[in-house]
Amino acid sequence: MELVLNGPALADPATVGHKFARQYAMSRAGLPVPGFYCVSAEAFPASERTAAAFPGPEATTEELVDWAAAARARIRAGGVPAALAEQVLAEFDELTDGTGLVAVRACVAAAADGAGEDGADDPFAGLSDSFLYVDRDAVLARIVDCWASAYNPEAVLYRVRRGVDPTAARVAVGVQRMVPGVRSFVVFTRDPRSGADRRVIAAAHGIGEGIVQEKADIDHFFVDGPTGAIERDTVRKSVMVGLVADRPGDGPVPLAVPAELADPPVLTDADVRRICALAAEAAELFGGPQDVEGAITADGRIHLVQSRPVVVAAPQNTGTQNSGTRDAGTRNTGARDAERPGAERSDADQPDAGRRTPWTNHNLTESFPGLTSALTYSQARVFYRMGFTDFYRRFGVSGQSLRQNQYHLSRMIGYLDGRVFYRLDAWYALHSQVPGFALMRPLWERSLGLTERTGVVHPEHRRPWATVLPALPRLVWMYARQPARLRRFLRWWDALAADSASLEHCSTDELIARYRRMWAEAEQRWGTTMVTTYFTLAALASANALLNRWVAGGSALLPRLLGGGKPNRTLASVRSSIALAELAAARPELRDAVLERPEREVWAEIVDGRYGADIEAAFRKHLTTYGDRALHDLKLEARTPRQEPWMILPTLRPFITQGLTVAANLADEARAGAEARQALREACPNPLPRAALGAALASLRFSVKAREDTRFCRSQLYGISREVLWRLGDRLVAAGMLDDTADLVHLHVEEVLGAFDGTLTETDLRAVVLRRRAELDRSAEKAEPPAYFTVPADVPVPVALTSRQDTHRAAGQTEDGVLRGLASSSGRVRARAKIVRDASVPPQSCTDRILIAKETDPGWLALMMAAKGIVVERGSLISHTAISGRLLGIPTVVAVPRALTAVPDGAWVELDGDTGTVRLLSEAEAAAETAAAAAAEAVTRAGTE
Repeated sequence: MELVLNGPALADPATVGHKFARQYAMSRAGLPVPGFYCVSAEAFPASERTAAAFPGPEATTEELVDWAAAARARIRAGGVPAALAEQVLAEFDELTDGTGLVAVRACVAAAADGAGEDGADDPFAGLSDSFLYVDRDAVLARIVDCWASAYNPEAVLYRVRRGVDPTAARVAVGVQRMVPGVRSFVVFTRDPRSGADRRVIAAAHGIGEGIVQEKADIDHFFVDGPTGAIERDTVRKSVMVGLVADRPGDGPVPLAVPAELADPPVLTDADVRRICALAAEAAELFGGPQDVEGAITADGRIHLVQSRPVVVAAPQNTGTQNSGTRDAGTRNTGARDAERPGAERSDADQPDAGRRTPWTNHNLTESFPGLTSALTYSQARVFYRMGFTDFYRRFGVSGQSLRQNQYHLSRMIGYLDGRVFYRLDAWYALHSQVPGFALMRPLWERSLGLTERTGVVHPEHRRPWATVLPALPRLVWMYARQPARLRRFLRWWDALAADSASLEHCSTDELIARYRRMWAEAEQRWGTTMVTTYFTLAALASANALLNRWVAGGSALLPRLLGGGKPNRTLASVRSSIALAELAAARPELRDAVLERPEREVWAEIVDGRYGADIEAAFRKHLTTYGDRALHDLKLEARTPRQEPWMILPTLRPFITQGLTVAANLADEARAGAEARQALREACPNPLPRAALGAALASLRFSVKAREDTRFCRSQLYGISREVLWRLGDRLVAAGMLDDTADLVHLHVEEVLGAFDGTLTETDLRAVVLRRRAELDRSAEKAEPPAYFTVPADVPVPVALTSRQDTHRAAGQTEDGVLRGLASSSGRVRARAKIVRDASVPPQSCTDRILIAKETDPGWLALMMAAKGIVVERGSLISHTAISGRLLGIPTVVAVPRALTAVPDGAWVELDGDTGTVRLLSEAEAAAETAAAAAAEAVTRAGTE
């Protein structure tokens, strides 16, 4: 039996798999396919010992993964038999003249009924490996690796869950001549998102791995089927993937795109038409829509390296795209492949690739940045489930629908490698029940900072406003009643918070009873706060639309018009801090103590009355009112002034040194508001439109204030929960169940309560803590996941994470050296940049600097007030950073991609909060600013000596 196949023998999917049978069919039809040969699936080293050791489909995931690892090791230990190796190398020499490079790809051979990888009914069934730029010396080892990939853990788990015997998999291996492509593309003959008659092309400089792994900057082209009209979505190209000529063993690596190729489209219109024509031939040949990969060599020739069916399914109510397609240009390899030079994972090797689960932590990192404890996640999961259940109920979603969607409500947020992420398919499925969501969806996505679309179906509504009409009377009635409902909510919450101000003398049962009553009541009321956010988005959309209709550049003016009005609770907390700083500054002894001495000592003296009863009363009042507001105050592992009141003092230092006063802060806000109103009068002189704008802006200001007020209440909800749980942790230590109170952050809330309720299923809490702490430590060693990615559906998420597909966004810096984001708070300022990755830095280190961060939360207020400007990578017009910048009168730009890497720490920067730009100053400008700053400092020193 021939085991190395060429010519007509390549036509049989049962021996070479559908992938290679399709390549042969294209070649026979005259399509430009690089030469290749196959190692037949009959050569696959199946082992009776491997089959006998299979633990069975009912085995645990751990047992299946262990079996897979043993099977892979057994194959690798065997190598390629000598006779077969001789044939493989002989074919290699004939294919490449012995000196060329090849791609070595695996494909699971078709079963007797034709089912198999790249088949029409299941086009993405395998999870096997591929390798690029393989030379003669490495080809045999790569064939063994391809065989071993039959037992990749995700492949085994996937087959078991589909009822397929994983011991029956037989892998064929294709060895194909590498063409020296300078450009690459993936083309879909039908739009994979909707099935529309439109060709979709993703193209990049360099080789195809740059597209499938999104390691390269990608242009997109859309070709209308009936008319042939070409639509382009191009970017500035700076990165491609290719081979370093003098280091071929490195495999594909990121390379710089030559400057002359950075701006022009990767493909000309003629290229696009030639690619579409070839893809159409493939579609006709195989009798259905195709997904075709190819490369273009320096001489302009097009080479097709793969074709597979595109299966497009109708959109599902769950919000996931149930189809056997991948979104163009959004594939990535698994973690295992990333560790091996030259390895790639094709989407044909993904399980049910049309069904992928999208995850994001855009916006969520304001609340839960970085690694998050099990305690916090378990509490947050309850919060999202109960809060949004009440939210949907208030919008008229039936009890039956809520019961049917309980599984979505329970998985709105996930815990992935120690970090909290939104599970987007659950959110879309749930939000689709809300009247008007089709109209609100784009704005909601922007409010999350969500720009990616991979893995999420986007239903097309020709008239999305029409979806609101049936529910319009209810929405108007809800909007009219919302202020009164909000006042009732705040009265209820303020009474509950006041009653929970001190829990010091509560017994264990009293603590647990208070906790459970609080959350039970919140379950019936907290939806009011989410309704507020919904109407905030509606008010923002209305105000923005009216401004853009009646005022030139209205969107740029909007942030300036949001100031003024009654202060929200977050701003009130800031002004309370400024008032404390004023009190301290007015008393030299206290001023020096706050600025120079240890905080604990100074706090003890303040509450002992050393600096006067009025000082003691002011600090105690601030602590009682705002003691739950701190850095990362939704993370139960973080301490707040409620537990450590001396934390207040470091936040006062920049206010004292800058001489800030409440009166000056109010005056600044009033002046900014007056300037914005004057700008509106000048831009919109007609009083009637201006009156309509005034009403819309008043509604928006009310909504923004209400949203911030309820977010402050959320901090208090978590603050009271933190106080209860840490006090219970003290008692677990006293009882000998924990070694340290801080260990409770590795428990779930119900485990902490269950220790006293008698509901623990695992009573050795020390062992639980050790296990989870070790797991969190392992997560800390991993690279931080991107803000958005997708994983295969129907696979356990921890396993699916190894097949994560990342969506990287292009940097915001353009050819003019300017970073661009969303203008959020007006004003232009020049200062040195302060890169802040950890907000525990002293506030005074941010004094007179432009703060550059990934995102902020309310605990950053002390840093923000010390700064001259704020730039963050994430956020939206109504995110915490944007609102705080406006309230504090600090120029602010949000949603600036990769600001942390594009701006060096200490560099001179110009920030324009009106245009949303951040510009690195030239050497001459920086030198002038440095000289001016030195002169100003000299004058200041002279005035104090």
